[in-house]
Amino acid sequence: MIARLPDKRLSQRLEQMVDQLSQRPEASIPQVFESWHDAKAAYRFLSNERVTHEAIIAEGSIETRQRLQGLDQVLLVQDTVSFNFTHHPATEGLGRLENDYISGFFAHNTLAVSPDGVPLGLLNQNVWVRDQEKSESRRERPFDEKESYKWVEGLAHVDDLPDGLQPIVVCDAEAHIYDFLDELHDRELDYIVRGSDYRSFTPEGQPLFETVAQQAVQHTFTLQLKRHPERPVREAQLELRFGEVTLRRPQRSQARQAELTVWVVDVQEIDAPAGEEPIHWLLLTSLPVTSVAQAQQIVTWYSHRWLVERFHYVLKSGCQLEESQLRQADRLQRLLGVYSLVAWRLLWLTYQARVTPNEPCTVALTEAEWQALYLFMKKTTRLPKKPPSLRQATRWIGQLGGFLGRKGDGEPGVKVLWRGWTRLQDIVATYTLLQPPKDMGNA
Repeated sequence: MIARLPDKRLSQRLEQMVDQLSQRPEASIPQVFESWHDAKAAYRFLSNERVTHEAIIAEGSIETRQRLQGLDQVLLVQDTVSFNFTHHPATEGLGRLENDYISGFFAHNTLAVSPDGVPLGLLNQNVWVRDQEKSESRRERPFDEKESYKWVEGLAHVDDLPDGLQPIVVCDAEAHIYDFLDELHDRELDYIVRGSDYRSFTPEGQPLFETVAQQAVQHTFTLQLKRHPERPVREAQLELRFGEVTLRRPQRSQARQAELTVWVVDVQEIDAPAGEEPIHWLLLTSLPVTSVAQAQQIVTWYSHRWLVERFHYVLKSGCQLEESQLRQADRLQRLLGVYSLVAWRLLWLTYQARVTPNEPCTVALTEAEWQALYLFMKKTTRLPKKPPSLRQATRWIGQLGGFLGRKGDGEPGVKVLWRGWTRLQDIVATYTLLQPPKDMGNA
């Protein structure tokens, strides 16, 4: 049974908190909720034991599934993030992260993404605190008792997706686990999982990567790589190989099937810029790959996995969850649930404007928001007959956050957009204050 908030008042409070925190995502609770009454209500919500993190995420998951209506396919992108609260030693209920001297908790997210690369909402989020046991003891546990079982738990709500919708699970190399692939095959779920060297072998005992490397290059093409903390946006020339391989079950595995037959798409960068590590993705998939076009589609879909990392970036740098002064892990996890709904909104605005730039901006902005934005940016007192496009409005919001919009700058990123969004809310507040009441002159 899916956990839900226990009454309508709490659901309304959650909606109000998401709306207000979306206006100033980087601000603290006292800064966002300027009256003591509203701030106190927010703190009561986060300390209410009837409100669970799972219930907050369930509320958002229901809305996500509603947005998926009418789609033929959806990418379910999974990834894990850690939140470090070592600098708040008084916080109770935390566990170890990379070592015993770093404390916090983990969250594993499943982000729904459209095939053309627009984040449509959070489908699932699991949080946990790691115990102090050493990693050696964990290796002996069955798969369903290991932390790596998070990839299976990330499939929650897949059975609740709209009828006729094809989910495609997308994961990085950490998910290259035979038992996980076996689970996906058993449930007849399509997937794209990046391979990790020496994790899989053919029935003949040859490593997977060596097997694929022996194939001839079937095509070369160019792929634009998205901005990364370690590299700017750039184009990569890639060699493409694809085909079908069989993997054998590892000795310690408890998987049902002794062998799995999968499709492989392998891309390797040639002539990478000096100082840049060449791209090499070996992608395992259940989707048939018998042509260059199908192989390139797999590569493009895997490239959208980057969106879940941007989601984590917004949570950490935009919403600044790790700066929260809450002193209990369960309250921080509730706040994470609320901020996750905020972070998705900011991420959606960024990428929707790139995919449907000519849509009217009213798909994302309220009447007051687009009107205040237009008047401020145009330095005029006259509104247009039609709202500006989503692309134009998004670029203006980016400019408020420091986006220069020069030729070659591309489209504004999520960082300048959340800065601009915060400033826009102040402009909207002033605009609304100066508007005459609607019934003026009608008395």
